[in-house]
Amino acid sequence: MRVDQLATRLPASVRKWLPQKVRTRLTLLYAALFLAGGVVLLGLTFGLVAHSLSTGQSGVKPAPIDVKLLKECKAPLHALPDKSPNPLVAQCKKAFNAGFVDAAAAQRTQTLDYLHLYSLIGLGVLTLASGGLGWVVSGRVLRPVIAITDAARRASEQHLGERLALAGPRDELKELADTFDAMLDRLDVAFSTQRSFVANASHELRTPLTVMRTAMDVTLAKPSYTHEQITLMAAKVRRSIDQAEDTIDALLVLATSDQGLTGREYVDLSTAAEDALENVANSVSEHHLDFEVDLLQAEVMGDRVLLERMVANVIDNAVLHNVDRGWIRLRTGTHNGRAYFDITNSGPFVPEERIPSLFEPFQRGEDRARGRKGVGLGLSIVRSVVAAHNASVEASSLPEGGLRVRIELSQRIEEEGPDR
Repeated sequence: MRVDQLATRLPASVRKWLPQKVRTRLTLLYAALFLAGGVVLLGLTFGLVAHSLSTGQSGVKPAPIDVKLLKECKAPLHALPDKSPNPLVAQCKKAFNAGFVDAAAAQRTQTLDYLHLYSLIGLGVLTLASGGLGWVVSGRVLRPVIAITDAARRASEQHLGERLALAGPRDELKELADTFDAMLDRLDVAFSTQRSFVANASHELRTPLTVMRTAMDVTLAKPSYTHEQITLMAAKVRRSIDQAEDTIDALLVLATSDQGLTGREYVDLSTAAEDALENVANSVSEHHLDFEVDLLQAEVMGDRVLLERMVANVIDNAVLHNVDRGWIRLRTGTHNGRAYFDITNSGPFVPEERIPSLFEPFQRGEDRARGRKGVGLGLSIVRSVVAAHNASVEASSLPEGGLRVRIELSQRIEEEGPDR
């Protein structure tokens, strides 16, 4: 059972006296560990010193010293003959030995008492010092956590651009800070996508709604309106509704791709191209477009819905911004471990400096020959899907008019996806 789990089992009256701050708990833990280690170390030291100072008479009570006898032993002990018949010699030696044992025992007791006293004083002082040092060290260790807490407290929809960018070794705290930065990145993208979706939707839906309201107001303002006028109004409203639906659908796809990949599976770009060609078959036939296709297997790992929408948008763009009796060349395949989708179409001349703007939202191209307009999100969705798959897209203008778009994707993207 962990300490924190044990603490939760204590009564509330006891828990309120426990330290609440992690820094305080770490400081007390450091001091307690130092105290426990110091007690063990001093115990071993005290035992070894006590053993080394043994008098050799352990367990034997020393005989009382005859002070009167010691005074009678005027001559030095080494000056007396060892085998003197005088009994005073033996008595003096015995008295001197007893005095030596008693002095050694007293010295041992005093030494151990001093050792015990000074060890306790030193242990107490060093324990306090270790607590202070632990307070400083725990503060430095917890500094990144404090920074993360402050950043989380400041984080809001208006302050998602702040990052910790914690430096230092790749330990647990740096990993936590990097994870927090990645979370802020995702939140920033999500909020930016939301704001963009709301702004674009409110801007683009205003036009079809205005057209519908105008058509109805003009018709209903007449004193009497015929069936033909009602039919004409309904047709205008229906076209505006279709335009609004197309815009909403495109905005949702754009928002989804901006948030990154939600799933990964193998997708064959050639199969996606075949499906997209079926959807534009009527328009191709109506405008007598010459289609040349060379569809080789081009399998990639990615989001099936987004990739199919990307291919469909590029083909729709080539059909929409073309000329009657024009042509389209479509190729798919692999080269150097990358799958490619290459489409070239005839059409109006596009200045080279205008090409980057074609991938911006709501940059509509208009076919002057047919006067048709798109929603304005086709190529911006393509760019977003390409970015989500860590791929590349290039567009170039043809001298005789028209556009070439080439998309290249790695056949196996990294598990973590693009760096968004």
